[in-house]
Amino acid sequence: MDMPLDMQHQAMGYDRTATMFSPDGHLLQVEYAEKTVRLGSASIGMVCSDGVFILADKRIEDLLIVKESANKIHEIDSHVVVSVAGIVSDARVLIERAQLLAQQHRITYDSPIETESVVKEIANMKQQFTQYGGARPFGVSMMTAGINGKKPELFVSDITGNYFSYHANAIGENDDKIKEKLREKYKQNLKIKEGIKLALDIFKEIKGNKFSLSKFELVYINSENKKIERVEGEKIKEI
Repeated sequence: MDMPLDMQHQAMGYDRTATMFSPDGHLLQVEYAEKTVRLGSASIGMVCSDGVFILADKRIEDLLIVKESANKIHEIDSHVVVSVAGIVSDARVLIERAQLLAQQHRITYDSPIETESVVKEIANMKQQFTQYGGARPFGVSMMTAGINGKKPELFVSDITGNYFSYHANAIGENDDKIKEKLREKYKQNLKIKEGIKLALDIFKEIKGNKFSLSKFELVYINSENKKIERVEGEKIKEI
């Protein structure tokens, strides 16, 4: 019996370094890292007519953990936030680099950095770790939301360093199912409150009996005041 193609690649050692292409043009270590992202807890981001938000499943099960110490959504600047899926310790390195970049931009130019500039810098850093030997790829996908002027923006960068701007997207566990629901139900004229309700309804449908609002974290930015608002657990109902 012939050996499956992926097993052939492993047997021949094409998956032992992130810089070695398999005969069919794949970087297998990068593809393995993409599977790691899908094991992470999910986030939904959405651009609305009056701002942008990210709703994230913190998936904290241990009652001994202080929930506020395990934030899923991180502040990069006063107008930019990021959510991650995958290896959180990898994400921390990238987040700290993004925060430093935003601070340097404010000091140098006396103005807030554009959201895409943050995304591009992090994407470039990710790409480097798929090109040079001696290090593995960052095992994390990042969803970045921000306000550019008064325009709400949402970007997602993957393992390879590719990134795109989206009206709405999802990363992490069951991202394919969530994105299919978003394609069906998302409308560009949604207000933030309506978008949050849609995102929660999608999570309820996907998670079923495992859905619990207490495990969720919400961060939204209004286009007018550009102020980051963070809400967790049952308080999301008040929004």
